[in-house]
Amino acid sequence: MGARRSLGRRFGWLWAAYAVSTFGTRLAFDAFPLIAVLVLHVGPMEVSALAAAGLAVGAVLAVSLGPWVEARRKRPVMIAMDLVRFTALLSVPAAFALGLLSFVQLVVVSVAVAAADITFNAAAGACLKALVRPEDLLVANGRFEATTWTATMLGPPLGGAAIGVFGPVMTVVADAVSYLLSAMGIRAIGGGEPRPVRTGRTADKDTEEKAEKKPERAESRLRAGELLDGWRHILADPALRPLFLNTVLVNGLIMATSPLLAVLMLGHLGFAPWQYALAFSAPCVGGLIGSRLAPRLVARFGRHRVMLTAGTLRACWTLGLAFVGPGTPGLVLVMAVELGLITCVGVFNPVFATCRLERTATERVARTLTAWSVTGKATIAALTALWGLLAGLVGTRTAVGTAGVLLLATPLLLLRVGHGYEQSPVRNRCRTGL
Repeated sequence: MGARRSLGRRFGWLWAAYAVSTFGTRLAFDAFPLIAVLVLHVGPMEVSALAAAGLAVGAVLAVSLGPWVEARRKRPVMIAMDLVRFTALLSVPAAFALGLLSFVQLVVVSVAVAAADITFNAAAGACLKALVRPEDLLVANGRFEATTWTATMLGPPLGGAAIGVFGPVMTVVADAVSYLLSAMGIRAIGGGEPRPVRTGRTADKDTEEKAEKKPERAESRLRAGELLDGWRHILADPALRPLFLNTVLVNGLIMATSPLLAVLMLGHLGFAPWQYALAFSAPCVGGLIGSRLAPRLVARFGRHRVMLTAGTLRACWTLGLAFVGPGTPGLVLVMAVELGLITCVGVFNPVFATCRLERTATERVARTLTAWSVTGKATIAALTALWGLLAGLVGTRTAVGTAGVLLLATPLLLLRVGHGYEQSPVRNRCRTGL
């Protein structure tokens, strides 16, 4: 159902920019922890702090950027964030070559990249909504999702091979260059982009008149009053509110088990690094399949039913990872669980992303996506730290199983999404399908 139709040259450039930067990021997967261990010789506590600091501090910094993005043309913001990431990442191999690389620099770069990621994604959501017709949003999000899983399937194995030959710093160079190429792709989109009209809780007539006379000072005052506007919109919408809670909890619980599985498989069960990489990269083909199936499933069953079914199924797989054992049977079990999980995620994500854009007015997209991303990253950081402590108390396998049990309760929130559609005064295509 339209998965092969052209969405235009301008979307093609946006898609190409997304593809190259995503592949660069996946190529450099876990590069910073590897550099911290292999080059700086730090311990597990510092590695955990590096991961948590990048997410948590980057999320805090990004809070104030949502209203700032809203008031500006989105493509220049996206280009600027790509250049920030390019410059920050390139400083790592430069410092390494000069013998000046430090753990503090890795933390600072992680924070800068995390804040730029959130800001870029907020602007990109608004840009996509402006470039693509409403009826094509699901197809566009499906293509982004397919690209993500293709890069996740190919990038880490190739990055691992590159690390073996050139060392971990070279994958950071590749990641930095990918952001430069992304900026060039966004620049090639071309066409005009009107300056956004400032709206919001504080954008009254008097404020607009002052903004014309002293735009920078007026924007500063507006920003202070709108920092929480993204969360207000999400929590006030009867459909977005349960969807927000569901996605934040599910992603946080799944990601919290990631380092525990590394300890379980590589340490306790004795899997080789290549087996560990294979167990999580090969099943990513399920994400590609799921994202390609999403438009067809929606056309047949409707968006809400597909989102509810896929969202429920994606919560049922993680518990199986608590029973992984050694040898080939254990490896096959992990791959089967990950294949099922990622396939369901591949169906759910583009449908969820489309509904989120459709229920958010254009002038609120950037601040809404910023609020969503900030909460998601902060939750992942908090749950990852909490589950590390839990594993120390009750054991790694029990901690993974606990996350799996809690995930089984998250589909209850998706039931409220349907009630939200019925309560909303605006009838939305998300409820009935295409």
